Parts: sequence; C-alpha cells; structure tokens
Amino acid sequence: QVQLVESGGGLVQPGGSLRLSCAAAVGINMFNVMGWYRQASGKERELVAAITRGGGTTYADDRKGRFTISSDNAKNTIYLQMNSLKPEDAGVYYCKAGSTFSISSLDHWGQGTQVTVSS
Repeated sequence: QVQLVESGGGLVQPGGSLRLSCAAAVGINMFNVMGWYRQASGKERELVAAITRGGGTTYADDRKGRFTISSDNAKNTIYLQMNSLKPEDAGVYYCKAGSTFSISSLDHWGQGTQVTVSS
C-alpha cells in the first residue's frame, strides 16, 4: 500500500474556502489517476475531482466552477482548492491513487481529512 497523507481539512463557514493537500510517498506519475473522493456520514464514497497523469481533470457536476484540482510532480502532491463551500460539501475527503476514476480494490487511499461547513 502506497502511503498517501491528506491535510488541510477543518471547519469553515458557508461561502468560505479550504485547500486540501495529498502527499504521496512515491512519485505520483506512477499512477494514471489521482483524485479526491468525499464520504458523507452513512453514504458511499463519491468522486469529487480527479486528475490524470497527463493533466486532464474531471469534476463532479456540482463542484464545477467551485473546486480546482492540481498536482505538483516535484512535490509528489495533489491539491484540491475548494471555494464557495456549501454545507452539503461537508464530509471526509479521501485522496486516491489508482488506474481509473472509478473505485477499485487495487486503489491506494489516504486516511481522510474532515471538512465541516457550518456557521
């Protein structure tokens, strides 16, 4: 299992911003896709945003225009800039490294970072 360490979560008011980071213990170019997935209480993990080795990105529809995923190969780190946060964005955000956007048993996961959006 490749070590992925997330950071940057916390409590923010609606309309606020957070920047999540995911640092990998290996070169992130080893993976076809890296992404951020959110899991709300009692719900399944869902794709928020992902980035391919070639720099292509994809977003969940309700995050387009508010969230931006990026990567820094020199630092083996991906980021998720989250703006205009809404209460429904809250949950545990997990970093994933794998072959596709879909969730697979072969994926590598971080431990998650909690995002709370509340006034």
